[in-house]
Amino acid sequence: MTLDDQVRAAVSAVTDPELRRPIGELDMVREVSVDGTSAHVGIVLTIVGCPMARRIEQDVRDAAASVSGISEVAVDVGVMTPDERRALTEKLRDGRPARQMPFGPDSLTRVILVTSGKGGVGKSTVTANLAVALAEQGLRVGLVDADVHGFSIPGLLGIAPGTQPTRIDDMMLPPVAYDVKTISIGMFLAEGESLVAWRGPMLHRTINQFLTDVFFGDLDVLLIDMPPGTGDIAISVGQLLPGAEVIVVTTPQPAASEVAIRSGLVARRTGQRVIGVVENMTPYTLPDGTVIDLFGSGGGAEVAAALGTTADDGARQDVPLLASVPLSPALRLGGDTGRPVVLDHPEDPAARAIIDLARTVAHRGRGLAGRSLPMRLT
Repeated sequence: MTLDDQVRAAVSAVTDPELRRPIGELDMVREVSVDGTSAHVGIVLTIVGCPMARRIEQDVRDAAASVSGISEVAVDVGVMTPDERRALTEKLRDGRPARQMPFGPDSLTRVILVTSGKGGVGKSTVTANLAVALAEQGLRVGLVDADVHGFSIPGLLGIAPGTQPTRIDDMMLPPVAYDVKTISIGMFLAEGESLVAWRGPMLHRTINQFLTDVFFGDLDVLLIDMPPGTGDIAISVGQLLPGAEVIVVTTPQPAASEVAIRSGLVARRTGQRVIGVVENMTPYTLPDGTVIDLFGSGGGAEVAAALGTTADDGARQDVPLLASVPLSPALRLGGDTGRPVVLDHPEDPAARAIIDLARTVAHRGRGLAGRSLPMRLT
């Protein structure tokens, strides 16, 4: 390979942080030339004001400079034409029409709803940390904050206020935090605005747009942080994603566990499958051995037992207690600062419980019931 070819190959391998594809594959590399030990590289970004412009430019500069024999790099940054952007979005959709649900029964993406019967049980904190823990295991993870009235995922993941999805024509690219592609209604509110007072039709439209207009790309897992209870959004998601899996979060106390059972039953009535229960805020052991037991114990096991079913042939289909997450100051602090405990303090008992939960979820195979599998007859 000539030096020009080596520089082009190195630059083309740079990954777009939002699209998670090499920029060479996305036709973003234009001119590459070498004069002696100096390289000149021309690239184009998707839109004017691309939020990742500086990062991409620096990555391109570093990639070109890494080629042996190159000591100086100049990078020119331009913008795609409308026709080029249109070609890019068509390539990204891989033949799928715009505004089509990509997470139907034929999708290879596992869709997991995280639900609870009531608020205040730590559902969103568990969801955010579970998403990050799954990404740490090498999975491609997306996260939809469907708790429109009580959205908290952006703060839990440290996504700065005012951060919005990048728009490429009619396609939205979700912000990425800790390798998790994330979307929330909080990203669309004006600065200082935090109140969303919507009723059924608007809520349904919002969730539908999150699932169709936002381009997540190829995902292994899509987590959906559901609002507490069994209201409009639970019904809408049941209609849009009838084959989704469900994790129910509860605290040990009976007041929470009794209500949590209802959320699991509603999910099951829409065709979704409850794959397990997470018991949050279980007893916390102090360094001196003292046990802080604020919410009692046993609620998670009760929910799991109540959500177990009996098949037509009489066989018992158990719902497991997937994890018991103890009370944790580090978990609470991580939520306040936007630094997930599974990254900052992986040795913390709550972090270990969620990391083990991620391993369990990652290694649990998705059921094939209801899926149409491609077959080729020879």
